[in-house]
Amino acid sequence: MSLAAHGHCLRGIVGRELLRFVHQRSRFVAALVRPLVWLFVFAAGFRMALGVAMTEPYQTYILYEVYIVPGLVGMIQLFNGMQSSLSMVYDREMGSMRVLLVSPFPRWYLLLCKLLAGTLVSILQVYVFLAIAYLYGVQAPAMGYVLMLPALIVTGFLVGALGMLLSSLVRQLENFAGIMNFVIFPMFFLSSALYPLWRLREGSELVHWIAVLNPFTHAVEMIRFAMYVRFNVEATLIVLATTMVLLALAILAYNPAKGMMARKGGPGGGD
Repeated sequence: MSLAAHGHCLRGIVGRELLRFVHQRSRFVAALVRPLVWLFVFAAGFRMALGVAMTEPYQTYILYEVYIVPGLVGMIQLFNGMQSSLSMVYDREMGSMRVLLVSPFPRWYLLLCKLLAGTLVSILQVYVFLAIAYLYGVQAPAMGYVLMLPALIVTGFLVGALGMLLSSLVRQLENFAGIMNFVIFPMFFLSSALYPLWRLREGSELVHWIAVLNPFTHAVEMIRFAMYVRFNVEATLIVLATTMVLLALAILAYNPAKGMMARKGGPGGGD
């Protein structure tokens, strides 16, 4: 297959995902409402719990919002990655996944295109959220919004590959919705998205070590450092390595000869 044909395939898959996102306006609203509620309500409650009066200097009570915004960015990507994988289960039940995977393009390339499409959608959501947070007063250095883009791409692939792997293990749409909640909430709350690791360690040594072993923690730290024009080498290497492993497992799982699709009767979900 020529390079132009591969490019046409990529445009088709990405365009389909973007059109689906545009037509599902409730999905876009939900993606923004969730982190905004945490930013406006949870952070305000946290300030009250700290006993920080609203009469204090603005910089004093905005510190927690500055800290959790990268964590909420990770939340957007985490939920979107699972949502994109949910659409894969739906496509498999409807049969459109079979049409995609029997095309002459390599299966790994098709899955990568699907991951890239979901990642681009999540990045669009992230920057809209960051624009609202900026108007609210949570502002990072201008260069930080540029430098965090590679971190967002890697994180999008991380959560997307995880969701894709899970989608290969589930046959019915209803079952995947339950698994999503079982995965999303532990990954988010047992991470440094809302509290720094040292604070978690003060509360529970066990929770601290679970957060350290959670790859989402390192994805959030990678985004957080990049947003404030710094580079976390350790977090980046961990996220890249985890992404490669999950991606390899997802591609293997969708291999009709070796993976879960072989044991489920192919991408259409039949026996």
